[in-house]
Amino acid sequence: MKTDIIQNLRHYFNRGAIPYWFILAMDCAIVALGGYIGAYLDLGGMGFTSAFWQITHGIVLCLMLFFVGFRICHTYSVWVRYSSFIDLWKILSANVIGVVLVGIASVILRQTDCKVLYMPNLLGIFVLFLFPTFLMWLVRIAVKGLYEFIRRDKSAIRIFIYGTGLGGTAIAKSLRSAESIRYHLVGFFNADADTKAKSRFLIGVPICNDESKLIASMKQVRAQALFVSPIQVDNFCSRQSLIDSLIQAGINIYIMPNPEKWDGKGLINAQQFKEVEVGDLLPRDPITIDMNAIEQQLRGKCVLVTGAAGSIGAEITRQVAAFSPSKLILIDQAETPMHDLRLWVKNNDYDEKVQTIVASITNEPFMEKLFATYRPDYVFHAAAYKHVPMMEDNPAIAIQNNVRGTRIVADLAVKYGVGKFVMVSTDKAVNPTNVMGCSKRICEIYCQSLNKAIVDGKVAGKTQFVTTRFGNVLGSNGSVIPLFQEQIRRGGPVTVTDQKVVRYFMLIPEACKLVLEAGTIGRGGEIFVFDMGNPVRIADLATRMIALSGAKDIKIVYTGLRDGEKLYEEVLSNKENTKPTPNAKILVAATREFPYEQACAFEDRLLSLSLSADARTLVHAMQELVPEYETTNAKYI
Repeated sequence: MKTDIIQNLRHYFNRGAIPYWFILAMDCAIVALGGYIGAYLDLGGMGFTSAFWQITHGIVLCLMLFFVGFRICHTYSVWVRYSSFIDLWKILSANVIGVVLVGIASVILRQTDCKVLYMPNLLGIFVLFLFPTFLMWLVRIAVKGLYEFIRRDKSAIRIFIYGTGLGGTAIAKSLRSAESIRYHLVGFFNADADTKAKSRFLIGVPICNDESKLIASMKQVRAQALFVSPIQVDNFCSRQSLIDSLIQAGINIYIMPNPEKWDGKGLINAQQFKEVEVGDLLPRDPITIDMNAIEQQLRGKCVLVTGAAGSIGAEITRQVAAFSPSKLILIDQAETPMHDLRLWVKNNDYDEKVQTIVASITNEPFMEKLFATYRPDYVFHAAAYKHVPMMEDNPAIAIQNNVRGTRIVADLAVKYGVGKFVMVSTDKAVNPTNVMGCSKRICEIYCQSLNKAIVDGKVAGKTQFVTTRFGNVLGSNGSVIPLFQEQIRRGGPVTVTDQKVVRYFMLIPEACKLVLEAGTIGRGGEIFVFDMGNPVRIADLATRMIALSGAKDIKIVYTGLRDGEKLYEEVLSNKENTKPTPNAKILVAATREFPYEQACAFEDRLLSLSLSADARTLVHAMQELVPEYETTNAKYI
């Protein structure tokens, strides 16, 4: 029997948490102590001694009444080592319930002139509430502090957190509540330079408010790494000089994952941190967007996004959802990415105004039903097959999906009175050398010619068609960055098509903000191009990624240009063929216009050929409509 009791006790304490019965017993002992202290202050020394057993009987009744509060608020069924403000609030609430019940019982028993037990008066009730509340708080704070001190790994990495807002404090709290403390928080950096009320401490650690003193502050407390809050990534990436200084000082930089990639338990696993990507360190000027003007146009409107589960479509969705549209209709034929987007919608409480639909834009009857049902005011058309090698092998599908799909959505937009139609195009549509780029140029031609036909009165409608072109977006599906990361993890080699190949790069949020602003300032018929700064040599990108990874002996192998691939994309911001707009980052391209009837006839012919003719014949037909299309694919020449 004795052995069983000992084994049970070991079982309770080996679980790594104080058992519930022990917490309840401790709280009851604290309440009893508070009761005795209150009675002593009320009766004095002699009175306390002579009425000791009546006091004890009264305290037993008080414990029973306090237990009601403990039970309602679940103060004892917690892990003390993870105590938080919520737990302290529960203790306060439970003790309020208990002391109110004691007060009621005291009044009733005093009226019956009960001699068997002593119930506290006003002073005793006050002590019975105040003393246990603060002592219970103190015990939990002490246990939590002791637990964090004991389990802290002596080799824990000392870190600063970039950002003092919700994102930064969320990281700090998650790190402190993790199973093992591998990171020791020693400071914050206030990333919001415009913050007027600059505090010196946050959750017990100092805050650095001066960027010029950040590295010195980190060295003073021997900080080894900087964690960047996910909502501060754009802010951080705009500070190129600070990033360079951190790297030179030997401070590791980590970026937290987005909230939807967390493990769902409020805990952060070490594997969820990743070193800052090379793409985040690419030099570029900050992009300023008049988000208020965009919000004014989209607030209360019904917005439809095609290709909503793709990299660009999903980011457009996230940004538009914040502007409180009356309805947000999301369409994509990719089921799994659409499911992920649907979870994001649910997690952000957008369920009521967002409709997620799995469908192909080439399904004309179904698309017409959607337009007739929801009557959108705005359409952001991001749906397209975009991978150059895939479309190079499947030109018929490029015509059926990209070209015909765009025409279906555009025609329905006119038919159902959409105010503005914004099409997402690509820099590969400029003097295309591949099927994908040419198919997107044909889409541009159709939208532009349809807009002109509306303006000229040849087509009845009010829709304004706006096209946006930009280059590669970092982090998008199929981006070169994840490919290089995977190759580095495998130990190499890193494959680059050609030593001279260069590309323009932009962050997804930046690109989507420009798409939204272009849609706002566009009046119909424009093809907007984005100034993406200086191009980046892909070989240099690979070299820098290898260096930052710390990996050794990883080689770069040049595999040769793929079919339809260029060494460089056309300069989008050439002043000779563009016009300025109010935003210096957005220009209007000067392009050749086509009569609407000619554009329709060509598209009809291409669709017919895509259903019957061979790929070579189809590509030659595409070249007739887009004479600047010069294929580099030997099988189509």
